[in-house]
Amino acid sequence: MNSHPILLVEDNPDDIELTQRAFRRNNLANPLEVATDGEQALQRISPDDGSEPLEPALILLDIKLPRLSGLDVLAKIRAHPRGVHLPVVMLTTSDHETDIARAYDLGANSYVRKPVDFTAFMDTVKTLGLYWLVINIPPPPTP
Repeated sequence: MNSHPILLVEDNPDDIELTQRAFRRNNLANPLEVATDGEQALQRISPDDGSEPLEPALILLDIKLPRLSGLDVLAKIRAHPRGVHLPVVMLTTSDHETDIARAYDLGANSYVRKPVDFTAFMDTVKTLGLYWLVINIPPPPTP
């Protein structure tokens, strides 16, 4: 199993708590790192202060974020050589066709609408974790 962290990019404290709870409840072993806005997410992945970059096994990315939208974050991730193969799942409340199309055009690996129901949310996070962290075989690391 991949032991790299999962980067959750989410500004809603309730959704952060729910995701953390779902990870604990479903025994997903990867540490969950949280960035609360788009700029913070990019800084974690590709720091400009000389610190070690985060190498996430998976990025769960909301679209509606302060400072820099999730779609802008996705575009910047894909423009960086290290970000070409990072698995990025858009986990958002938006079901607008333009958001969905734009996310896939920018290289999202998956687009998942956040369920409103607690149990459905737990099941969704469990399924995402199992697929991306256990079943999926990631590409080799990019130098």
